[in-house]
Amino acid sequence: MPLTTSAKAEQLRQLHAGPKLLVLPNAWDAISARIIEAEGFPVVATTSAGLAAVLGYPDGQAIPPGDMLFLISRIAASVEVPVTADVEAGYGDPVQTALDLAAAGVVGMNLEDLTGSQLVPLNEQATIIRAVKASGAPIVINARTDIFLSSLGDPATRFDRVVERLNAYREAGADCLFAPGVTDAATIARLVAAVNGPLNILAGPGLPPLAELQALGVRRLSLGSGTSRVALGSLRRFVRGLRDEGSLAPLWSEAITYPEVQALLTPRR
Repeated sequence: MPLTTSAKAEQLRQLHAGPKLLVLPNAWDAISARIIEAEGFPVVATTSAGLAAVLGYPDGQAIPPGDMLFLISRIAASVEVPVTADVEAGYGDPVQTALDLAAAGVVGMNLEDLTGSQLVPLNEQATIIRAVKASGAPIVINARTDIFLSSLGDPATRFDRVVERLNAYREAGADCLFAPGVTDAATIARLVAAVNGPLNILAGPGLPPLAELQALGVRRLSLGSGTSRVALGSLRRFVRGLRDEGSLAPLWSEAITYPEVQALLTPRR
């Protein structure tokens, strides 16, 4: 019997408790979600940038919220494992967005504190998190601050400001704390020690190996739009080879087969 939404939310929450690092190769459509699930990953996470690109939009809340929610709902309907969605800053109404996600069977949401190029005031963001928790939606909140990723403010104070924000978000009810933009082991170790909840890191150049991240105490690793960009990179290499060399070889050596795709998309119930 399929798990209820509440049970899936609790399953996702428990996966942040370790000891194993929760690795999330983010999906950007239903078939990528099915592949990730079929390869044994216990959770499917979406990438806002990857989903927006499917419909021709850049990242940064440019996609109409209804279109983003439709794409996320199709992913949730395509897999049986818990789904957590990157909904940026909540598309103007984070509480309604959380309720819409839950109605679609999604059990987690990334909620960031940057709108445009401006950080949402800390107290205001904490209030938003409390409101999402109070909504009754069975949603695991991954509260994100973009101070490192967007290089905001004085470099000398960034670490302390990240810790201040993440701990405030945890106190407001966030389940996981996301600090994208940091990749060196020393800073990651300091963050693990300083924040009062499970730490989520975004994959980037220079990031330590997965085993080292786990040993440092990181609880969640997101690949973000990296997975969709890997796929796009493969497509670009193929079409360039087709253009310049007339090569069809990757169709036979690298492509997933047509029957495999059909099997992955065949309804299971």
